[in-house]
Amino acid sequence: MKLGFFTMPLHPPGADPAQTYDDDLEQLVTLDKLGYQEAWIGEHFTTVWENIPAPDLFIAKALALTENIRLGTGVTCMPNHNPFMIAHRIAQLDNMSKGRINWGVGSGGFPGDFEVFGYDIAKGEYRAMAREAVETVLKLWDDPKPGKYESKWWSFTVPEPVDSFGLRMHLKPYQKPHPPIGVAGVSEKSDTLTLAGERDWIPMSINFVPPRILTSHWKSVEQGAANVGKKADRSRWRIAREVFVADTTKEARDEVINGIMARDFNEYFLTLSKHLKVMDLYKHDVNMPDSEVTVEWLADNVFIVGSPDEVAAKIRKLYNDVGGFGVLLTMGHEWQPKDKWVHHHELLMNEVMPKLSDLK
Repeated sequence: MKLGFFTMPLHPPGADPAQTYDDDLEQLVTLDKLGYQEAWIGEHFTTVWENIPAPDLFIAKALALTENIRLGTGVTCMPNHNPFMIAHRIAQLDNMSKGRINWGVGSGGFPGDFEVFGYDIAKGEYRAMAREAVETVLKLWDDPKPGKYESKWWSFTVPEPVDSFGLRMHLKPYQKPHPPIGVAGVSEKSDTLTLAGERDWIPMSINFVPPRILTSHWKSVEQGAANVGKKADRSRWRIAREVFVADTTKEARDEVINGIMARDFNEYFLTLSKHLKVMDLYKHDVNMPDSEVTVEWLADNVFIVGSPDEVAAKIRKLYNDVGGFGVLLTMGHEWQPKDKWVHHHELLMNEVMPKLSDLK
């Protein structure tokens, strides 16, 4: 099992974007030095808490500051972009990285972003747009035939080549045929993860869903692979979790329920989830009242919190409960206090992961 990182990022209203970008970059530098395999950076336009609208720009700077960690968009929300433009931006980023990026893609999920670009959530058109946009990008990378490309959501023309002065669509990714593509699943029996299985894309599961939903996620991946006569590889499956390690379980739990993680859930995640009426995603039993889904309950039942020994045991249990997975993505939060954040990641990498070296 490998260790990775997924950051939205999360910063409260009133935070200085310039400072938060510097802090988030420094976090990636720290994780790179610790030996984390990968990090994924989110994209949102209209939520104050998640203040990176252009993860590819953020990644471009992070590439210059790090040496080994793979960096990925988590995700490029395709309804926010013209596919001709995003094909070029991701191809350029891949060339600048010399193949050190992953490309996470998705349909997005934030109501404000859908309103900006005119998508009716109830109709679900954004999902169809996202799939069609990804396929269009892949066609442009593979064989950018001249002509007009049109859909309900975009129209652009790839010009006829003029060899005498080099006019043509020419930019392709550094990695062949393209950067590894990742998609994230949220709901039970996720169609997105079925598509991941069919296309051999990286399947990722969101941070707060319980094992009953995680198990359905892998079934979706397996079904997708079976649809095209393939066998899904569990080592490619990423599961994101809220994780916090301290020297003692009491210290870890106190930090979670009284610190930054509690702030982020009480003021953002749980508030947003109630607004979107998706509180069932957190629950082991859907009959559980929404009011009982508290940070304290999450810390004891969904998050992975404790001493190195306890966290190792909880990760092993999760691994066994879902039948195995390849990469644990620990979620990003602000590092206040910084010393505890750094110590948490040092314990996770240097003490917890060696206890799990037998998990393949």
